[in-house]
Amino acid sequence: MAFTLYSPFLEINSVQRQIDQLFQEVLPTTSLVSRPPVEISVNEDSVELKIELPGVDIKDIDVEVSKQMVSINGQRECAAEVKNSEFYYGKFSRLITLPVEVQNSQVTANYQDGILYLTLPKAAAEKNKVVKVNLG
Repeated sequence: MAFTLYSPFLEINSVQRQIDQLFQEVLPTTSLVSRPPVEISVNEDSVELKIELPGVDIKDIDVEVSKQMVSINGQRECAAEVKNSEFYYGKFSRLITLPVEVQNSQVTANYQDGILYLTLPKAAAEKNKVVKVNLG
């Protein structure tokens, strides 16, 4: 007698796919907007953002930076007619509130291997900011 290992997570994934497929069939004209995942790091001189955008062409990405916010918009296109896919195609949008003010005219960007890297230099006032600590 052969034993098979049961994994409830496989069943959950199957149900999730069926629910997703149901919504795609019932609501095909609904415009859903995806939110790409973001990683934020703050160091002494800058704020570093990493935005995960796999399969997105660089020409389909729009980035706008203010002193306290970053807006990322775009669209992931499907190259061919696909019958069944678990990939997300369509519009994406993300508005990120920055932890400190930045010099939005000095932002550098690099897009490599599906990751958008943004380096946002801190505003001069933020770099030299001294905070008084109340000890009680």
